[in-house]
Amino acid sequence: MVKKKRYNKLILWFRKEGAWIDLENLYWIGFLGAAAAILFAWLQSRRVLAFSEGSDAMKKIASAIRSGANAYLSHQYATVAKVFVVVFILLLVMAFGTGGAMLSKFTPFAFLTGGIWSMLAGLVGMKIATNSNARTAQAASESLNKGLRVAFSSGSVMGFTVVGLGMLDITIWFFLLRYAFGINDPVSLGNIMVMNGMGASFMALFARVGGGIYTKAADVGADLVGKVEAGIPEDDPRNPATIADNVGDNVGDVAGMGADLYESYVGSILATFALGAVGGYGWGGLLLPVALAVCGIICSIIGSFLVKTKENATQQSLLKSLRTGTYTAAVLSAILAAPLTYFILDGHMGVYVAILCGLIGGCAIGYFTEYYTSDTYKPTQELAAASETGSATIIIGGISLGLKSTMASILIVAAAVIVSFYAAGGSQSFNLGLYGIGIAAVGMLSTLGITLATDAYGPVADNAGGIAEMSGLPEAVRERTDALDSLGNTTAATGKGFAIGSASLTALALLVSYVSIVQEKTPETLDLSLTNPLMLVGLFIGAMLTFVFSAFTMSAVQKAAQSIVVEVRRQFKEIAGIMEYKADPDYASCVSLCTKGALHEMVVPALLAIIVPLATGLVLGPTGVVGLLGGVSVTGFAMAVFMSNAGGAWDNAKKYIEGGHHGGKGSECHKAAVVGDTVGDPFKDTSGPSLNILIKLCSTVSIVFSGLILSFNLMNLL
Repeated sequence: MVKKKRYNKLILWFRKEGAWIDLENLYWIGFLGAAAAILFAWLQSRRVLAFSEGSDAMKKIASAIRSGANAYLSHQYATVAKVFVVVFILLLVMAFGTGGAMLSKFTPFAFLTGGIWSMLAGLVGMKIATNSNARTAQAASESLNKGLRVAFSSGSVMGFTVVGLGMLDITIWFFLLRYAFGINDPVSLGNIMVMNGMGASFMALFARVGGGIYTKAADVGADLVGKVEAGIPEDDPRNPATIADNVGDNVGDVAGMGADLYESYVGSILATFALGAVGGYGWGGLLLPVALAVCGIICSIIGSFLVKTKENATQQSLLKSLRTGTYTAAVLSAILAAPLTYFILDGHMGVYVAILCGLIGGCAIGYFTEYYTSDTYKPTQELAAASETGSATIIIGGISLGLKSTMASILIVAAAVIVSFYAAGGSQSFNLGLYGIGIAAVGMLSTLGITLATDAYGPVADNAGGIAEMSGLPEAVRERTDALDSLGNTTAATGKGFAIGSASLTALALLVSYVSIVQEKTPETLDLSLTNPLMLVGLFIGAMLTFVFSAFTMSAVQKAAQSIVVEVRRQFKEIAGIMEYKADPDYASCVSLCTKGALHEMVVPALLAIIVPLATGLVLGPTGVVGLLGGVSVTGFAMAVFMSNAGGAWDNAKKYIEGGHHGGKGSECHKAAVVGDTVGDPFKDTSGPSLNILIKLCSTVSIVFSGLILSFNLMNLL
């Protein structure tokens, strides 16, 4: 009884006239979460850099990879900066030329900060990755656990830098808008904040597409000529494309992935901001996603300390060690989210169910992605067996596996959407249900720090294996790095599955935010029924955009890879003594070709994500845009899952054969698997991941240009 009285007194102390005291003044916890994440990332980087880079040969190779990655990113950022300036000027004209009627005056500047923070997140991740690869190889020469810890710690720097900078960006803008510019209405503040994600989306698409083209052009070129034609091992120093391949792992799978998930993280929180205010939760609706994200940061830090393994560990035990960390973080977040929701939303625990849907959905998508792509399960093992009858059957089998795998991810997301909507009060108020969907996306991404760490770990382990091969380390070391690399393939696949799942929920939340913002700007009620021809045509255009975008990104890899194939063949033919180790290949020429090819080919697909939604809106009006967003979200989600899982399965089927099954390395089955893996490379590392950003960028572009579309569209003239 005494304890109950004390509890009631505590409740009364926190409450004031039915609401929690000073909710709008608790956003400083965002700074706390950002500081914790950035500090942990800094400590992990110090820990990684304390390890030795190994021999002079290892240092030389690592330096070449670092130089190539730095050169590419410098050229990429210079190219993107030109586009950013043009868009920034356009946004300035829209905002200040109309006195803020068409666009918030804050949006152009938020566009810049979002792009800069996203760029910085990718740059930090790439820097630590290129400084970790040789250190991981050297640590693996001492023990498997040491190699795992160095690679994972490197991935942690990427993961926690992304969430730290994302939280810092959001919190700074909230305090500027709320206290410096005096925006006291939570609905207005939420609608302005949701527009701030365009810069991050913009940068993410260029980083993902450009990095994806680079890494797969080098990988495809190296595999087709080196492994298939010349019959030399992967990462063989005689292959001129080897260094370019290792560079690509960093600019595509680290910098690109970092920018991608930075944008998802920020986008989900900002969309929920807007939905919470509209749903009637006021400042509490805005505070909960921030508090949940901060809670996830703390839980992710705790989970990171649990990642360790024993010497001679199997692939399954290595995977278990990473899963222990991620699942522990998710469980802790689920436990702590309950009191957070109760106190912030004044007992509306249906929203907590929505958060659980996001957390469980994220873990479930990760599990099924692992099931379809890991060589410890039947689907990938059966795919490897298809190599017995040649490359054609393994390609057909991979396509079938990828298509089949979409069922699990789509059903999980569908269940999460329905349960979140009704649990949050969708049957009573449509807006409350929509807030539930938004907070589910935040819940899924709340433990992004450790989830991204397991993903960014993969390229470091892959590079470590390459350095071990090129520097001539003993076979025992290569076996350890191969084990870490194979694990990295699985974690990369599950990371992509997670990114796609979170993208679908975030895109849905952004779509709803777009409808809400448009409805506030016009007295007319939008007709969003499927019988409306504008809606229907928009759906078709959105579906078309998915396929055309995928075609452009696949074609970009094909063109860039062809130039690498020609160059590698030329060097094998013209430079005498390469195959006998008497002459060094010209690595720099392949790095240069990949850089030029990626930068040239990335522009068109990136611009499609901006031009098509804008053009659709100017012709069909806001209703057509809603249709487009629905079409691209659904088809983009399904296509991304298909491509990522098919590519991951082909990759691990090859690794399974290299492990000694179906004749092992150099066999006809292995050659067939290499062809399958080569086809899958642009699937899983270029087109598939880029679709994540496409579906979100279309939404943010539509939100930012909603005022322009309402004022000027062809339907208004009819």
